Amino acid sequence: MTSYRFSNVDSYDTPADARASRVFRLFGRSRFYFYFDNFRTYMRSGIEARRGKLDGDRQIWNSNRNLDLVERCGGHIHLRGLNHLREVAGQPVVVIANHMSMLETSTIHAIIREYLDFSFVVKASLMRTPFIKDILTAFKAVPMTRNNPRSDLKAILTSGKAVIDAGRAMIVFPQATRSREFHPEHFSSIGVKLAKHAGARVLPLALKTDFIDNGKGIFKDLGPIHPERDVWFEFGAPLEITGNGQHEQQQIIDFISSHLDEWNRQERERQR
Repeated sequence: MTSYRFSNVDSYDTPADARASRVFRLFGRSRFYFYFDNFRTYMRSGIEARRGKLDGDRQIWNSNRNLDLVERCGGHIHLRGLNHLREVAGQPVVVIANHMSMLETSTIHAIIREYLDFSFVVKASLMRTPFIKDILTAFKAVPMTRNNPRSDLKAILTSGKAVIDAGRAMIVFPQATRSREFHPEHFSSIGVKLAKHAGARVLPLALKTDFIDNGKGIFKDLGPIHPERDVWFEFGAPLEITGNGQHEQQQIIDFISSHLDEWNRQERERQR
């Protein structure tokens, strides 16, 4: 039996009266409560992947724990456009999203995996990280070095097309690095190029996951958490790539920019 939570809805919102868990409050609302539980989930997923047991339902179940963790830490989650996700169910598509924090990759299976079996384009260094490397290997993730753009492009087009030809989807974060700010000039067209090369549609995804801030130095992945910042995922209508894809690239940029502007506006209003 699937553990997917959003089968019959097009949207989801954490209940307005939801409260942070008592344990989180007893821990002084410390970020380490969040990271301890989050690491346990990564470790469990990595062990399952190593044993060949990380199937679709286990991916959803483990990812659900991370969604629940956000809410236990006082965060509020909003999902929109799930009807567009269902529209491409089982199809070889390229999901193109902005990249804000590690939260999107730890929760996205709970949102997408029921409808799309997918792989990621990831930075190559993650393939050396304990437990995470096992998960990414199980997904047949496509590593990108960021040292040689030409070589990276060739690897993504070749390996990404192989994933899509096998009937799976690819998730691409075209920004060079995670960032709270969205700069269109840093949002490459690699996702659109992959979709055109593979003859696939693209599914735009705007997200706001700065519930987790990036840390500094060796603690970049252990930044502070901000329960006052709502988490958003919104899917747009699927797009066919026409011509050289520049029009669709701009549509995706506009979709992400407009939603981030609106979510940030709502956040400023709420904090007044």
